[in-house]
Amino acid sequence: MSAKKTKKYVLIALLILFSVICIYPLLYLLFYSLKTNNEIFFTNPFGLPMEPQFDNYVRAFNAFDLILYFKNSILVTFASVAGILVLALPFSYATTRMTWRFKNAAVFYITMGLFIPIQVIIIPLAILVKNMHLANTYFALIIPYIAFNMAFTAMVLSTSFRALPKEMEESAFLDGAGVCKTFLHIMVPLIKPAVATSLIFAFLNIWNEYTLASILISKTEVKTLPIGLSAFVGQHSTDWGAMGACFVISSIPTILMYLIFSEQVEKALTIGGAVKG
Repeated sequence: MSAKKTKKYVLIALLILFSVICIYPLLYLLFYSLKTNNEIFFTNPFGLPMEPQFDNYVRAFNAFDLILYFKNSILVTFASVAGILVLALPFSYATTRMTWRFKNAAVFYITMGLFIPIQVIIIPLAILVKNMHLANTYFALIIPYIAFNMAFTAMVLSTSFRALPKEMEESAFLDGAGVCKTFLHIMVPLIKPAVATSLIFAFLNIWNEYTLASILISKTEVKTLPIGLSAFVGQHSTDWGAMGACFVISSIPTILMYLIFSEQVEKALTIGGAVKG
């Protein structure tokens, strides 16, 4: 066997191994949701369910208001992601394609958000939310989520805007297009892979966020899924199978988001070179 074929088979074997490592946690979670507590911890922690417990999913809906928490998470997440893109897209365009006073100061201010952990400002944030009468409302989460995810999103979008040649804008301006039309109809479509990447990262961060939600929200009617799932942990006993069913249900939106935008994310890795070439 030639060295070239050997390398090929080794690469295929490594890719298969990597795929198994990536997929197994999802399969483990699915198996987890179909087992009894005894199987999960003692008799069969890693294998297939001996007798699939589909009742775990029924209990997941009956034990607490899973639909309400799911709805709250969807509302907060989509509103936050929409707000992030609405603010980050024009900001990134303005700071990379235009020249104006205080541009560098604005970039520095936004970039500082990457270096400020939530734990540092969580107490003043809670006081601010209370004083603004936003506690136990959707806006108590939506506004901070937008603020905390703006820096990373703006950085990703700015990198893509910066890679686009200036001749595209110049041609549009010569054809009579204004700044807004050029931005919306020419520049934004060209960075769709970067937008998809930013959207997925923001979605995952917000969908799984626990710290802020646990502090700023106490009313059951406004709780999101990560907070609601904590209700399954009892003082003396916990229905781990039903909790696993909740985990499976809560992971569906993130899997769908990745499947929908995965192609755009792959394009984002090469969009700069493709445009320049």
